[in-house]
Amino acid sequence: MPETEKPKRKIDLNRREMPKQEHHLRSHNFLEVALGYTAELAMAEAQRCLQCKKPFCVADCPVQIKIPEFIQAIADGDFAAGSRILKERNSLPSVCGRVCPQEEQCEMHCALSKRGGTIAVGRLERFLGDWEASQSEMTLPETARPTGKKVAIIGGGPAGLTAAADLIKAGHEVVIFEALHKMGGVLYYGIPEFRLPKTIVDREVDYLRRLGVEMHTDFVVGKTRSMDSILDDFDAVFVATGAGLPWFMEMPGNNLNGVYSANEYLTRINLMKGYAYPRNDTPIKRHQKVAVLGGGNVAMDCARTALRLGAEATIVYRRSRTELPARLEEIENAEEEGVQFRYLTLPVRT
Repeated sequence: MPETEKPKRKIDLNRREMPKQEHHLRSHNFLEVALGYTAELAMAEAQRCLQCKKPFCVADCPVQIKIPEFIQAIADGDFAAGSRILKERNSLPSVCGRVCPQEEQCEMHCALSKRGGTIAVGRLERFLGDWEASQSEMTLPETARPTGKKVAIIGGGPAGLTAAADLIKAGHEVVIFEALHKMGGVLYYGIPEFRLPKTIVDREVDYLRRLGVEMHTDFVVGKTRSMDSILDDFDAVFVATGAGLPWFMEMPGNNLNGVYSANEYLTRINLMKGYAYPRNDTPIKRHQKVAVLGGGNVAMDCARTALRLGAEATIVYRRSRTELPARLEEIENAEEEGVQFRYLTLPVRT
């Protein structure tokens, strides 16, 4: 008897939207805007995946996560298996699911992207990370046998934490030296609470501690201890000190009172909780009008933060809306919340 053809699978282009706070509420608080998928929404979104034989999403993932496999596990309702698959390559899923630019990497190359219904890889990644954290016990992965090698990591930001996770799993002894009083780097001081709650960062850092990573805060290499002595005591050193000093425009007024680099502005608010002054010790000026020069994710973070502090916030960008380098999701959130945009505009000398 001739084989009967399998019925063709109907392609579902209806990407499941993630619930979020209403804009008229969230613009007045620092609570997380995106509320995450429910289990039902996550399974419905995962079931849209075509399970391509040649998954370009994997090829364009910086850490080569087995995306179709963890998505299939979600579709099957086996969240524990999905989490195990995900954490083989990514030890910070709750963080990456929130802030990784998936639309420029894995999601951009999804087979459904040309038809407008790209699989929400990042949202599914976030779902698994948050689901595992909600369980009574988080399963620790197996690590390789101890190699006897010791690695120092200078900087406890995303690069340092990622390297630490991979190295500890490979069997090496890992020690992180962080200059600030909190681990996380830009995840802690640079990204606002409403986009990445600090409890999430603390949770991911604690996971690495449980894996065996040793961490030291308030430790400035070169002052607390010399680089030479570290090189003497370790087999290898990974330097992950971050982007460094901010860059200012070469024009008069950069040093005026009320002019901040994005780095300082966000650090005062995110790390030092300046918005709670005088209850907290670090002040931040609350101006009636705030102009933010730039159009990337950091600019959106600054403008949306200023808005929450009661200011009329305006993004000043030298190109058009379609050329904004920020994530579309962040642009739309800023617009919904009331941030003003002035395009094709550049500050000039007076």
